[in-house]
Amino acid sequence: MSTYRVAEAAHVLGVSDDTMRRWIDSGRVPATRGAGPAEVAGADLAELARTLADEPDRDGTRASAVSARNRLAGIVVSVKKDAVMAQVDMICGPYRLVSLLSTEAVDELALEPGSRIVASVKSTNVVVETP
Repeated sequence: MSTYRVAEAAHVLGVSDDTMRRWIDSGRVPATRGAGPAEVAGADLAELARTLADEPDRDGTRASAVSARNRLAGIVVSVKKDAVMAQVDMICGPYRLVSLLSTEAVDELALEPGSRIVASVKSTNVVVETP
């Protein structure tokens, strides 16, 4: 059975080490504490991940701590969906952004024209090359 140290478990879930420790201390996820650092069983971490997917703890995620310059408030102007993928067009201030994501994510977020959104930009450059 796989086990995760606190920092590894936090990284997998996208939360801080402190958030993971608080969840362990509160009993939200069991951990073993032997002579070394606390460890979380892989099965217990997977169960916690499933519960977070159903009921996200958005205040404790790294997404809430992203730099403001990387987050653009805006509005959805169009959504094109097929069985697997979707294209979401947004206007964020003077910028038009297009995001490709799963149809499942679009449905879960209830994105439709007029939806208020915050676009988090992770990269400033996209390089396209041919061989």
